[in-house]
Amino acid sequence: MTSPSICRTLARGLLVAAVWAADWAADWAGIAPPRCAAAASEPALAREPTWSIPTATAVRSKVEQWPAGSASPGVDPVRAVALQAAWDDVAAGRRDLLDTVVEAIGDHEPRAAELVATAARRQEPAVAWLDDPATDAFVRDAVSLWWGRELVRRDRFDEALPLLARLDVGASVDPATALFHRAACEHWLLRVDEAIESLDRLLERESEIPVRYARVARLLRADITAVEKDSLDHIARRMRDVTRRLDLGSAGPTTREVQDGVIASLDKLIERLENQQRQEQQGESSSGAGSDSGQGGGGRPMDDSRIARGRGTGEVRKRDLAPGESWGNLPPHDRERALQQIGREFPPHYREAIEQYFKRLATGAEDR
Repeated sequence: MTSPSICRTLARGLLVAAVWAADWAADWAGIAPPRCAAAASEPALAREPTWSIPTATAVRSKVEQWPAGSASPGVDPVRAVALQAAWDDVAAGRRDLLDTVVEAIGDHEPRAAELVATAARRQEPAVAWLDDPATDAFVRDAVSLWWGRELVRRDRFDEALPLLARLDVGASVDPATALFHRAACEHWLLRVDEAIESLDRLLERESEIPVRYARVARLLRADITAVEKDSLDHIARRMRDVTRRLDLGSAGPTTREVQDGVIASLDKLIERLENQQRQEQQGESSSGAGSDSGQGGGGRPMDDSRIARGRGTGEVRKRDLAPGESWGNLPPHDRERALQQIGREFPPHYREAIEQYFKRLATGAEDR
């Protein structure tokens, strides 16, 4: 006899397979798992803005005021012309602001330049200096934001979030980028409250931030607020997160903790389904009590295949047929009514087969 623990293990395996199959099908089709539609304008997002967006000119001024900034002596004239062109492109919206800031910092901070160059080669850069108290605060925050954004693009949300969470949005050279990528990390890692807070702050200036940020932020907010803890959707998201971690070569304690949480949630879900099924079966049993079902009482059929405790003798009453009478013959009127009923409820070939049967009865062919 199969033990309950084996049954539970098999059920968990089937449930995991179902989750993965659904998720794989969505990925293969190029669509995301079912999501809520973008939320309409909400009062919570209409609050007074708690941050502002600096202009490209203000950011450039901040870079040049940095003690080792691009305006300090020793700047290569050719490089100075290139930087001027870069800032012009930023002001015209043709170039990324954060890239330009970090590039300008790299002219005077070799570690920043090396970090960018190493990241471009898809190698792991040295970033310990960002935590060094001796590192200039302006440089630390700007480079941390740039590297945090790069980590998000590489799906390394666990590493990116600490860098982005410690940034002062109000003092950031690109606060919209900081809030958006922080929210992206929190959304993926299912930190619901933190994600909603970051998205709400970002949408405080919805009309001023890049359109791509605003639209995606709306979708992310509608999506994360619909997540129900320990639901099948919640489990599927954590399973995808485990896959992401393993693909990145991260199989440490944090990944194992997420895996354990998935198993615990599956156990809860299976137990809830088992209890629901048990209650339904008990309800069916109680509703069928007294009807003497399956025991000759004329009630509904038995739920399970088993020997019925019938009360009959098992004998069939023989019928004496009159001379010339054969079994199966119907009066013409009744026969036509039966054929009409068959014609209404069954395909045409059924009626043809029945007509042939009656004809054979009439000729006596069925008795041979």
